[in-house]
Amino acid sequence: MKLALLDRDGVINVDRPDSVKSKEEFSLLPGVITAIKLLNEASIPVAIVTNQAVVGRGILSPEGLKGIHDYLEDLLKAEGAFLDRIYVCSSADPEDPRRKPNPGLLLDALTDFKVSPEEAIVVGDDLRDLQAAGAIGCSRVLVKTGKGAENLRKGLPSSVLPVHIFDDLYQAVFCLLNEQIC
Repeated sequence: MKLALLDRDGVINVDRPDSVKSKEEFSLLPGVITAIKLLNEASIPVAIVTNQAVVGRGILSPEGLKGIHDYLEDLLKAEGAFLDRIYVCSSADPEDPRRKPNPGLLLDALTDFKVSPEEAIVVGDDLRDLQAAGAIGCSRVLVKTGKGAENLRKGLPSSVLPVHIFDDLYQAVFCLLNEQIC
């Protein structure tokens, strides 16, 4: 693994049904900072790849989104962890090539980090994260946080398999770094 691509809502923070619209509504999930710090210590770049149609729909300004991401980075920095980059698709158009389940956002990250799809892992909680990763051949991890448990109950389509399944980001990172099946 040479690059970790993490979805945001449901993987990093609590996924709100009405979207995160302020730093006051942004709440980290347990173990996230430790998981990111483990990746940092292993010298694996960490990037967030997130759809934020709330901006495209005019509910949240680009500046408001930047404020939320600055807050996230401050929380990480206070604990000695960091993100290498945040990739955002703010379009609400499902045909936008960068909006997951389309792989454009992931392709941007792979290009910037000069990593092949086989060298990257995508961690998500939603089917569209797995679909975007599968479309370009990245390894796929589903966490049971956010929408993950519900997606498992519904059943994963064969088109996104194989998928590694973990309780949360911390368990996924710990097991993957230690090459364990947990």
